[in-house]
Amino acid sequence: MRVAIRTIPQADGERVLSRWLSDRSGVLTDRDDLALAVRFSLQLLREKAPGRSVEVRIPPYGAAQVVEGPNHTRGTPPAVVEAEPETWLEVIIGQKSFAEAVAEGTIQLSGLRTDLQGFLPLWPLS
Repeated sequence: MRVAIRTIPQADGERVLSRWLSDRSGVLTDRDDLALAVRFSLQLLREKAPGRSVEVRIPPYGAAQVVEGPNHTRGTPPAVVEAEPETWLEVIIGQKSFAEAVAEGTIQLSGLRTDLQGFLPLWPLS
């Protein structure tokens, strides 16, 4: 069974990511805004890196399959990127590099094609 992914309107996603970027503390205190920011960032990543060979997990808010290559369809994905929501948002806005987060252990990788450096940061949109 395929689950439909609700598209986040760009204006809503931009609003929460702009707030994240402008807030010097880098904290979204509203859980709904944090969820929206993560889901919008995953939507942007799907657009920038279409495919289904890597699963990006940002629990508890969302996951996306991205990057061209062999499609993953069932069971445990062969390639996974997982991060805490706050770390993920720091990386997608360029506050921290993907490589730094991996070196710190705040982003965990398993499998091939998990180096997302070529797709990040995602924000601000250019």
